[in-house]
Amino acid sequence: MRNPKKKPHRREEGFTPLRRSAEHGFTLVELMVVIVIIGLLAAIVTFNVLPAGDKGKITKAKADISTIEGALEMYRLQMNGYPTTSQGLQALVTAPAGVNAAEYQKGGYIKKLPNDPWGRPYLYASPGQHGEADVWSLGADGKDGGEGANADITSWQ
Repeated sequence: MRNPKKKPHRREEGFTPLRRSAEHGFTLVELMVVIVIIGLLAAIVTFNVLPAGDKGKITKAKADISTIEGALEMYRLQMNGYPTTSQGLQALVTAPAGVNAAEYQKGGYIKKLPNDPWGRPYLYASPGQHGEADVWSLGADGKDGGEGANADITSWQ
């Protein structure tokens, strides 16, 4: 049995030197390594996702221009001509002044004029330089010309 005079050896169970250091938390070097890895992953994801957003905006602008062209064609067929540049694309939503209201389609030719994906209205000219009616967006930079996301998106290209 036990010897009452001898103190039992108290051993802390489950605590080894390796485990004790883990209980005190992570070292600064370990935290810095993790932060650098997270930063690198975030940079990789950002550089891979941002171009997809630009491509999506360009695709949306092309689809919007196609929709506007369809509405312009319906207007032309019913009104025997495209809206003038001064009447603008708004003529597709509401009848412009001086137009025979009986010929104008009830409800317009398009419910609402969309803005381009960068928040600016689409530009319109009739007669256009490239056709009877030109519709275009100036792209991400809002200036004529450009490349990539900054390139103009047009009805004639």
